[in-house]
Amino acid sequence: MITVENLTKSFPGKQNPVLALRDVSLEVGAGSLYGVVGPGKSGKSTLARVVALQEKPDRGTVRLDGLNTAGLDGRRLREVRRQLAVLDANQPLHAERTAAGNVAAPLEQLGVEGPQRRSRVGRLLDLAGLTQRAAQRPSELTEGQRRRVAIGRALAAGPAVLLADDPTAGIDADEAGAVLTVLDRARAELGVTILLTTQDASVVRRVCDDVAVLDSGRVVEHGSVLDLLASPGSRTAETLLPAIDTPRAQSARYDRFADVVLVGFAAVGALLPEAGSRFGVDLATIGGGLTRVGDTPVARFRVGVNGKQADSALAWIADRGAHVTHPIEGPKSVAA
Repeated sequence: MITVENLTKSFPGKQNPVLALRDVSLEVGAGSLYGVVGPGKSGKSTLARVVALQEKPDRGTVRLDGLNTAGLDGRRLREVRRQLAVLDANQPLHAERTAAGNVAAPLEQLGVEGPQRRSRVGRLLDLAGLTQRAAQRPSELTEGQRRRVAIGRALAAGPAVLLADDPTAGIDADEAGAVLTVLDRARAELGVTILLTTQDASVVRRVCDDVAVLDSGRVVEHGSVLDLLASPGSRTAETLLPAIDTPRAQSARYDRFADVVLVGFAAVGALLPEAGSRFGVDLATIGGGLTRVGDTPVARFRVGVNGKQADSALAWIADRGAHVTHPIEGPKSVAA
């Protein structure tokens, strides 16, 4: 468990200090994959360095499994830092070493014996999907493969926490997907707690359990990704859910229309047809679409409803966990 309490961090500026973090608080559950998303210079990398104990905050506290890290120094600080690994996309691999040699480097520094070291390296290369690339040097690998080697290197010493600072920056979608798969496997198979920072909201949709949205050094929204997707006015929902663009003339064909967010296989697959059948209404999808958050299907549809019980059908859908909102514009719009 990582607990961040009221962190503030500033850096010297030309005239006044530059505030990188402003009273940031969040909780990262043990074994979770927590995303921190925001634009460039929003404070994401600073937060990762402070949690990794590489930077000291001006104010506030970082607790690791309840341990207040503020007063640590010397040997105890070094011991705690060994439980924290940082994956930095800008940190190069050793050019003269193979992929296996790069993963092995931290273990050599720790004096791990040869058989144990080789076993650990083999497991991590398998985790990274790079067993067949073990003997290749960084120059023979793609950028995405080098990122996966770097993940293996960061995990070599068996840290409890991995800080992954913008791990997919600058690589194409396929390679980014492979990098995210490795991080997800590390969480699932090794039990590593991962705090991931990114500018790309789609990264959150693919692998994160929880998210904090950081803007100008402040947390403006945080919580479970799935909960935020169903929250009215959520920035996470607006960023991750399919856009709705329905001409007004099309909406005018229906007695009622509404925007509906559905989460989960049962809701996405059956809730709308069942409402139509139960209330004897014609219910059509006239906008939006379907996406996935991890393995969970999530839909945002604009639905049009014709029939005397149109309002009852929409209310019934809402009562079963869907988030239903009625756009202001258009005919006969009412709030359920």
